[in-house]
Amino acid sequence: QVQLVESGGGLVQPGGSLRLSCAVSGSIESTHTMGWYRQAPGKEREFVTSMTWTGTTNYANSVKGRFTISRDNAKNTVYLQMNNLEPEDTAVYYCNADVRLPITRRLTNYWGQGTQVTVSS
Repeated sequence: QVQLVESGGGLVQPGGSLRLSCAVSGSIESTHTMGWYRQAPGKEREFVTSMTWTGTTNYANSVKGRFTISRDNAKNTVYLQMNNLEPEDTAVYYCNADVRLPITRRLTNYWGQGTQVTVSS
């Protein structure tokens, strides 16, 4: 069974920083595109950033220049460094990953359980 386990959320003041982590565990062959989404109260889930296996990144305009995605392919882990946080960044952040399963070699998409990020003074 494949699981995405997130950590690193919390409460931070405006202008502060947080680093989120997401580790993929279970029976997998490899991870492909990994990324982060977020959902604020009363809003739909939205794309934040993603990174392919080869390192190509994509960012939502709202986080460009403030957030940085990185990954450790050997550990099947993706990170999100969030700097200069704003109250508008308050949301539940979800990890997302395309995972290739062993034997069948199917590429399957998985979500983490979410981690709360609150930006408030």
